[in-house]
Amino acid sequence: MEIKDLILQAEDIHKATELISSKLGKPVIVENKNFELISYSSSFEEFDQTQQKTILSKKCPIFIIDRLKKEGIVQKLEKQTDPIRVHPIEEFGFHQRIVIAAKHLGHTMGYIWVQESDQLLEVDELSFLEEITPHLGKLIYDVYARTSAQDGQKEEILWKLLHHEYGSESQIRHEASLAKLRLPDRFSIVVFSVTDPKNKYLLDYLEESVQSFTRHHTVNYLKTEFQMILLLHGEAKEEFDSRDLSRSFIQEIKNTFGEEKFYSFFIGIGKEYTSLYYLRKSFLEALEVIETANFITPRPETMPREFAKLGIYRYVAALYEKNSSEDYYSEDLLNLMANDLKKQTNLLQTLEVYLANNGKAKLTANALFIHPNTLNYRIKQIQELTNIDFNDFNMKSYLYTELLLLNNVDAYYKRYTEALKVN
Repeated sequence: MEIKDLILQAEDIHKATELISSKLGKPVIVENKNFELISYSSSFEEFDQTQQKTILSKKCPIFIIDRLKKEGIVQKLEKQTDPIRVHPIEEFGFHQRIVIAAKHLGHTMGYIWVQESDQLLEVDELSFLEEITPHLGKLIYDVYARTSAQDGQKEEILWKLLHHEYGSESQIRHEASLAKLRLPDRFSIVVFSVTDPKNKYLLDYLEESVQSFTRHHTVNYLKTEFQMILLLHGEAKEEFDSRDLSRSFIQEIKNTFGEEKFYSFFIGIGKEYTSLYYLRKSFLEALEVIETANFITPRPETMPREFAKLGIYRYVAALYEKNSSEDYYSEDLLNLMANDLKKQTNLLQTLEVYLANNGKAKLTANALFIHPNTLNYRIKQIQELTNIDFNDFNMKSYLYTELLLLNNVDAYYKRYTEALKVN
């Protein structure tokens, strides 16, 4: 029996994904219509950086989705049924690939992604994809149906809220009332995502902590393979109550788990809202925090966990793309890097912490665990090696964002070291 026939007879989407990958000899990922992971070919380990992040966080990174929308790829997928070739986005580790929309009963259920890299799919392979994709659409539909049946009515309602799949707030509250599910009048979404698939066992311990927390507070939660999604209820008339509850819960987890296990999670907190219409928004905000943390791999406690405090971190991926594509460097930072490498100093990190603390010497020295006199000496060195004006707010803001990339993104640091060799 041909592989195509085996796929068309398959009732399990994971088996179908493996068969497609085997037929094409390429890594394959299946996502739902919200770009959330459904299945991937485990027999291939040559996934690019973007696909690795998708597998880890169970969702395509937001900045990739935004780029695909900007280039009209998402719009094309809605209108056509044939495969679309998406060119590489090198700065994001996004290799060339083929994508095709999987439809069922006239509706887009999800997308099939085939990583091409340097070897393009042949015409007959593209035709093969077109022939089997409608069946994949049916399988994705079946996944939704089975999940709803297994998770029960309450979880189904929560997923509807997260995916914004309801007509009005009154409708969803009516459904929740029938299911005896209490919905909040004030809330925040918190997402815990493991930093490495090998740590997913920690979600079981996290679930125990959540259940303990619910004895005193109202919390709904959903658990996926690599994530825990929490809906924390705040008091209706107490502004920022759910946000404060989120902070309290996270601190409790840190105390319970200990630092090593605690930092095995990326944690994102969405903004607080009072309308269920914005529940998905809070969820996406929490995911954006996690995706940003995954992009820059921050040192513990340096990057905000709350979307409302994310600030310039929201734009680091865009800045990375712009500066890399324009081959841009800061001469001042190149000078400091050269000094650090030659004389084993620590001026780059000192400058970042100094700027982060708004030039306050005592806070900076404490953060770096150095004597204030040592800090003063380093600042004097920085001034001698650069043209930095610490009274110029624009210059300080620009330097801080550049340092975030330089000190947190390995590929960006490598760009600078390569520039030093050239110079």
